[in-house]
Amino acid sequence: MPARTAPARVPALASPAGSLPDHVRRRLKDLERDGLTEKECVKEKLNLLHEFLQTEIKSQLCDLETKLHKEELSEEGYLAKVKSLLNKDLSLENGSLSHTRKANDYPANGSRPGRRAGMADSKQPSKLRPKSRAPRRSKSDSETNSEASSSSMALRRTTRQTTITSHFIKGNKRKTEGESEKTIPDESAERDQDKKRRVTGTERGTGISTAELERVTPGTPLSQEEQGGQEHDRRLRRQTRELTLRQRSREEPDREARPGTHKEMDDGEEEKDKRRSRPRSQPRDLATKRRPKEAELEQMTTESAEDGSEEEREEKKRKVTPKEPTVKRVTQTRPTVIPKTASPRCPQCGQFLDDPDLKYQQHPPDAVDELQMLVSEKLSIYDESSSTVFESYESSPQHKVTCFSVYCNRGHLCPVDTGLIEKNIELYFSGCAKAIYDENPSVEGGVNAKNLGPINEWWITGFDGGEKALIGFSTPFAEYILMEPSPDYAPIFGLMQEKIYISKIVVEFLKDNPHAVYEDLINKIETTVPPSAINLNRFTEDSLLRHAQFVVNQVESYDDAKDNDEMPIFLSPCMRALIGLAGVTLGQRRAERRRKIDVSAKEKDKGPTKATTTKLVYQIFDTFFSEQIEKDDMEDKENAFKRRRCGVCEVCQQPECGKCKACKDMVKFGGTGRSKQACLKRRCPNLAVKEADDDEEVDDDIPEVPSPKKMHQGKKKKQNKDRISWLGQPLKIEEKRTYYQKVCIDQETLEVGDCVSVIPDDSSKPLYLARVTALWEDKNGQMFHAHWFCAGTDTVLGATSDPLELFLVGECEDMQLSYIHSKVKVVYRAPSENWAMEGGMDPETMLPGAEDDGKTYFYQLWYNQDYARFESPPKTQPTEDNKHKFCLSCVRLGELRHKEMPKVLEQLDEADGRIYCSSITKNGVVYRLGDSVYLPPEAFTFNIKLASPLKRTKKEPVDENLYPEHYRKYSDYIKGSNLDAPEPYRIGRIKAIHCGKKSGKANEADIKIRINKFYRPENTHKSTSATYHSDINLLYWSDEEAVVDFGDVQGRCTVEYGEDLPESIQDYSQGGPDRFYFLEAYNAKSKSFEDPPNHARNPLNKGKGKGKGKGKAKCQVSEPREPETAIKLPKLRTLDVFSGCGGLSEGFHQAGISETLWAIEMWDPAAQAFRLNNPSSTVFTEDCNVLLKLVMAGKVTNSLGQRLPQKGDVEMLCGGPPCQGFSGMNRFNSRTYSKFKNSLVVSFLSYCDYYRPRFFLLENVRNFVSFKRSMVLKLTLRCLVRMGYQCTFGVLQAGQYGVAQTRRRAIILAAAPGEKLPLFPEPLHVFAPRACQLSVVVDDKKFVSNITRLTSGPFRTITVRDTMSDLPEIQNGASAPEISYNGEPQSWFQRQLRGSHYQPILRDHICKDMSPLVAARMRNIPLFPGSDWRDLPNIEVLLADGVTTKKLRYNFHDKKNGRSSTGAMRGVCSCVEAGKACDPTARQFNTLIPWCLPHTGNRHNHWAGLYGRLEWDGFFSTTVTNPEPMGKQGRVLHPEQHRVVSVRECARSQGFRDTYRFFGSILDRHRQVGNAVPPPLARAIGLEIKLCMLARAQEMASAAAVKVQETDMTD
Repeated sequence: MPARTAPARVPALASPAGSLPDHVRRRLKDLERDGLTEKECVKEKLNLLHEFLQTEIKSQLCDLETKLHKEELSEEGYLAKVKSLLNKDLSLENGSLSHTRKANDYPANGSRPGRRAGMADSKQPSKLRPKSRAPRRSKSDSETNSEASSSSMALRRTTRQTTITSHFIKGNKRKTEGESEKTIPDESAERDQDKKRRVTGTERGTGISTAELERVTPGTPLSQEEQGGQEHDRRLRRQTRELTLRQRSREEPDREARPGTHKEMDDGEEEKDKRRSRPRSQPRDLATKRRPKEAELEQMTTESAEDGSEEEREEKKRKVTPKEPTVKRVTQTRPTVIPKTASPRCPQCGQFLDDPDLKYQQHPPDAVDELQMLVSEKLSIYDESSSTVFESYESSPQHKVTCFSVYCNRGHLCPVDTGLIEKNIELYFSGCAKAIYDENPSVEGGVNAKNLGPINEWWITGFDGGEKALIGFSTPFAEYILMEPSPDYAPIFGLMQEKIYISKIVVEFLKDNPHAVYEDLINKIETTVPPSAINLNRFTEDSLLRHAQFVVNQVESYDDAKDNDEMPIFLSPCMRALIGLAGVTLGQRRAERRRKIDVSAKEKDKGPTKATTTKLVYQIFDTFFSEQIEKDDMEDKENAFKRRRCGVCEVCQQPECGKCKACKDMVKFGGTGRSKQACLKRRCPNLAVKEADDDEEVDDDIPEVPSPKKMHQGKKKKQNKDRISWLGQPLKIEEKRTYYQKVCIDQETLEVGDCVSVIPDDSSKPLYLARVTALWEDKNGQMFHAHWFCAGTDTVLGATSDPLELFLVGECEDMQLSYIHSKVKVVYRAPSENWAMEGGMDPETMLPGAEDDGKTYFYQLWYNQDYARFESPPKTQPTEDNKHKFCLSCVRLGELRHKEMPKVLEQLDEADGRIYCSSITKNGVVYRLGDSVYLPPEAFTFNIKLASPLKRTKKEPVDENLYPEHYRKYSDYIKGSNLDAPEPYRIGRIKAIHCGKKSGKANEADIKIRINKFYRPENTHKSTSATYHSDINLLYWSDEEAVVDFGDVQGRCTVEYGEDLPESIQDYSQGGPDRFYFLEAYNAKSKSFEDPPNHARNPLNKGKGKGKGKGKAKCQVSEPREPETAIKLPKLRTLDVFSGCGGLSEGFHQAGISETLWAIEMWDPAAQAFRLNNPSSTVFTEDCNVLLKLVMAGKVTNSLGQRLPQKGDVEMLCGGPPCQGFSGMNRFNSRTYSKFKNSLVVSFLSYCDYYRPRFFLLENVRNFVSFKRSMVLKLTLRCLVRMGYQCTFGVLQAGQYGVAQTRRRAIILAAAPGEKLPLFPEPLHVFAPRACQLSVVVDDKKFVSNITRLTSGPFRTITVRDTMSDLPEIQNGASAPEISYNGEPQSWFQRQLRGSHYQPILRDHICKDMSPLVAARMRNIPLFPGSDWRDLPNIEVLLADGVTTKKLRYNFHDKKNGRSSTGAMRGVCSCVEAGKACDPTARQFNTLIPWCLPHTGNRHNHWAGLYGRLEWDGFFSTTVTNPEPMGKQGRVLHPEQHRVVSVRECARSQGFRDTYRFFGSILDRHRQVGNAVPPPLARAIGLEIKLCMLARAQEMASAAAVKVQETDMTD
């Protein structure tokens, strides 16, 4: 390696001078007079001079360099001419060239041949010969190739650079020539001292003896006094000179290929062979023996060229452009204004040269080189008794080294684990070498050594049986186990130990928690106490993000040892989140021997306990679906290569190994080629992560897909039926139709009630099947009426359905008899009378299957294709009048049409061509005069001009230097904002009903109603401020009237005058749905509140007809329905499986429908919380599979003596089974399906089959309906249908049921035969439309639930202010379990949660204690709505632990986002530049703006919402189990306080009352809250179940009354 001189051996140029052309001078002067700002002027001058220098200086200097190489000029002549040229044309900074230094008497800094060179002549043992270093290439091999031109290139480059840096400064005061010359001796001496203090380049040739090494390295070191006295000033000057070189090298646009650059490294193989064939023993500086003076200059300039080439190699990677001010000079004069440019970095190790923490290597005085150290007697390993030399287990000797430091060629202490070695950057280390058996970390008994290396690789052999990692280095001569670092190197090495220990934590955590989310991993990191070996108080999230690349690499390495059919743990949710957040590069597969974290021996993944299943459930999952899995497996294998390649990462690009199972099956390796699997070593991690992420994404943009196709819309094929004849006499003739009972078609008799098949026009489709409900003949020919059956494959069940099972649908059609293909048999399979007690039995003994003869089928349920509802068939029976043409579909459709059509019930009189009425009906609800109704917001306006809706204030321009990430907030949309939330329904009281006349009768298509308007508080002049303190159901009477179409009416509600109520307003409001009250009237003209008039207090016909709506309880449409109080319903005995802390049960209790007698929860803190809130319940803290096995075995109690529920005991089964075990891939294959068969979903279905409860509810994440291409949903419904249950599914938004939170949840409801299947509850509150996408696409068909309130609702949205504004202020880390409220509730919602009873104690208002850095970030997030990390200032902040943060550096040009308004760059990593990979050395830490967020922001929607504040008038993101500012839901900061939300605030966002208790640590409580079902959502579902129970109770009561009446008549 060539010798290296001091960094600044080049002329430094100053301001423009006389050699500039006139037009350039004039343009420069014009710039001064143009009135430009200083910055603009600087920029223009820079552009002007840069352009000029490209054409002028370059050519002149090239001529001089050519003459020098041709020996036409001597060295002295060359220097004189260059000096004269520059002084004349541009003038020199500092007076003269710095080449005229005393250093000219000897080669600058000497030349140090490699230690391998000395080995050949010193007759060392053979085991000391250097090992092959295939992964790296010696720089000296390549640099010698271009030696001839390096001198001229170096001087030419540096001249141009200096000119640019000098010309864009206004008013720069230069040092005088004398001052510059005065510094030369100091700098020369400093250069000499560098030879001893800093590591220089090496020539790793062979054949130079150790004695010759000393001769070739001249110079005398400075004394200790000189070194100590002037060290500080010299270092600053040296850094400034390195900066100058750095700036100059950047301005060379047309660089040539030089030693160490990428161009040279990409030379052809022939050129590489030439370089490799050069004798390694030939030293580069042998020319000094021939021409000392020329050689001296050559060495000086070559060294500059080397510096430049190293710089350019780094710069070519990064393409850094000027941005920030660089190092300031420490001089006697006024500080120079430094232009904005990228911070200077070392071309070797990449560290910032202006970093105050940058340290230089200091060698011990008696340190020796590696070869001398290796032959020291102190390191000898022998047995004194036998004098036998122990051979190492490898060819190289092994030693330990303590008090060590690692440094680059420039002498900078640097880390070894940032990828420098992999980039062929030469790193060396020094320290005290000790014998391998020595356990003492002190320097006693060791040998001080320097310049050990270069390091070939570093490795980890595991841990010392505890928490200390064993780390080693390999050099060409030996291997070293590291002990203790030197004091200067300890902080750097501490980070390495930290990352290794964190990797150990992560791998061990993922082994036991493969389905953990990111917040769980952060919790594990933050709660782990750092070992004493690491000088650290606590691990933080920043620790994990800092070492994310290394951690993921170690997890990948750990996965390499897994079985082929195991899911890689790096695909766990927490690792995918970490990969995305930190911008980790996957697929790195370098030759890294032993570089792997060794954790405790890997155990086989135990997985979930084998699911306890009933025979029916087992049969479905093992029999019905086996063929489908086989088919999917084949498709997966065919697409394996396509789906598992990104083609970019190192994994994809490496060749097949030829050894793994997949390779051995390939044809090229002698296999069959059947499996079509990729080489196991080439399975792309990038695509695997993408597939796993895609599977968990919620697609809010539901495509325009068709609803399930109707049977009657399908084209049928007409048959050639020649012989069709009627049998018997006609039954009836009506409407020109002659009806018959039987017909003969091709000698086959068919009668009404038989079932037939019809061939579709597309022969690939299955047969259409229908029941013949009528036979007749008319002008269209011989006809029949077909009531269609739906095949299981045409339902949401798809391929999971029983091929012999059909479903009745509400579709029918008139067809010609000639379309009939053949007669088929369809049997109705009615539920057994003892159905509830048959749970767990063999299904074949219960339900004998139909014969599989191709003509025999069965049905048991009616299927609603729009809502995917499986219900019991209607029990409507034909009458004598219609039995010849009775069609269930026609009857049902007729009832629906009749119910939907508005009808006038009671007419009053006629006037002005109108008919006035007293009552009308629609959708089974009767509306009378004096009733109150819901109307859409656009139905009428108010007479007061309302303030315009709240809008965001116009964005003010910000200081982009202070807030460099603010530009990312270009969208006005703010997550959690209610600005787009619709208005709630308008409410009016019916004053009159009238309609027009048509043919002398009431025109029911044109019914109008006149109403009195009710004002809500927000509709008055007080606007939205009035809503906060008011009750949510408070209205104001108004004498204003409006006429609206009856068709606009959305439903009926109850509005009462508060003073006339026989009960308290609170009791009245809670007594039923849709209840409002008013106490005052509002006068819009005077903007005043008055007493309501008498006619408002006593409406017309008050009380008449209330509750007399026909069929309300049976009604399957969304209308307000008040439960009948006459029938007292017993509460359902409930078993809550996977109960958590009890949110689902709590909601059901509030609805008054259930009594949770049993709960199963394995996690003890949640089970304890359930016990605290349900003291009368039996809570099993056991595996649900174990309990079910006990019950199925006939056990009455478990091992703890707790009584187990028996068959017939459970009337309601509810729960939310976890799905992590099988939710990681987009579709099932044999392995993932086997996991699903053992999942808790299957166990939960087995509970349902065994206990056969009256009602069943499964709650899960929204994506439950999408997992595995909706296969999980289909199989769940398939099981329920097979059991005989009525069932349906839907997605509900909790925010629409009274919580300030967006939380979409999939709900599966089921009801036993004979029960009513509940509807999904209609929304009660309006909510943000973006969060209310609730449709589901299954098999390219779009399904919606029965919900009709799609654009509005009865009540306004609940906000964050409603939720928690009354809670007292607390600080970050508040931990007092009980405090006082310090105030009254302020909103309706707060009054509901606090309760009517006096409750002075507030529990669980505690929050997580965040690290000092996170706390500082939270303090600097502004308080305005929408604030998040993008609003952080880029400043230095003193943290609570005494550490000062650093400013984030932007050193890369982000082509996507451009530059800021100030011209500053916006990239923090080389990956923002096209085609560049991430640069590990670009990572920054301990910054207020987290480096990882701008690093990966471009591909993750700018990480909007991380470190986000909640908005007072907005809503919470989905409440998570661990509020983390950088977690999946990052909007967790309090709107005004500098902390994350507390446990109680989260509980309120879920709708838990303040009296609800939680148990365990703060994180345990957060997890209990985050996993819970919001009680208001559960309550709304419970009220729907209650309506179904009431309807059935009424039917049974009516049937009993009829039976009694019939008995009486008989008697």
